[in-house]
Amino acid sequence: MVLQAQEGHRLLTTSSARVLVATAVPAERDAVARAFATAESEVRLPGAVLHRISGEFACDLLAAGVGPALAAASTATALTAAALQGTPYDLVVSTGIAGGFQPGAPVGSLVVADEITAADLGADTADGFLPVTELGFGTVSHRPPKTLVRAVAAATGALPGEVLTVSTVTGTAARAAQLRARHPRALAEAMEGFGVAEAAAAHRVPVLELRAVSNPVGPRDRAAWRIGDALAALTGAFGKLTSAWESWNPHES
Repeated sequence: MVLQAQEGHRLLTTSSARVLVATAVPAERDAVARAFATAESEVRLPGAVLHRISGEFACDLLAAGVGPALAAASTATALTAAALQGTPYDLVVSTGIAGGFQPGAPVGSLVVADEITAADLGADTADGFLPVTELGFGTVSHRPPKTLVRAVAAATGALPGEVLTVSTVTGTAARAAQLRARHPRALAEAMEGFGVAEAAAAHRVPVLELRAVSNPVGPRDRAAWRIGDALAALTGAFGKLTSAWESWNPHES
């Protein structure tokens, strides 16, 4: 793998590229780790623990916590530590399981975000929901590099589309319908992607979100969840990603 460094003209090879992979919980982190038959060690930071994968493809795995706020804080901690050490990351990946909007993203499928959107960041009004941007503040979406999204989709079979970040997981058909009405391109919802993307943007590092669908978005039916299958799909996806990294240049959009 060869990536053009973001400063100067130094080339990064597979073994020297720096990738931070952020999940919500340890089970998701461990599913990613199983994709790599290489050594793993712990690096302790204030408020965060990195699991470092060494070998041909080196990356740091972080169980960043549940929800956008904790995910942003933990990811920012890892990014800041790397920058202060003079070894900044070249890419941040938010990953884990997710709910899929039916029928576009069936249970067991993979979704790669071409847009990461904070779906419930804003205000309720008599005329409906207003995103925070319409209130004159901040941002509600981040767009991963198009060339990387295409490469990941080709390598893993992931469906490209919008992935929503919510602070409250959808549990009713009515809420699912409301979200689809506001975001007709949405394929999945999870709780961390936008937070991870905000931290990455603050450090000017590209971000990617890759999700394995464990359940439909809508009424909560625990008996229908397929968490084990989704974690296995996550492992399989990361086992195929080297070819995607090889075809991507961070200077491309």
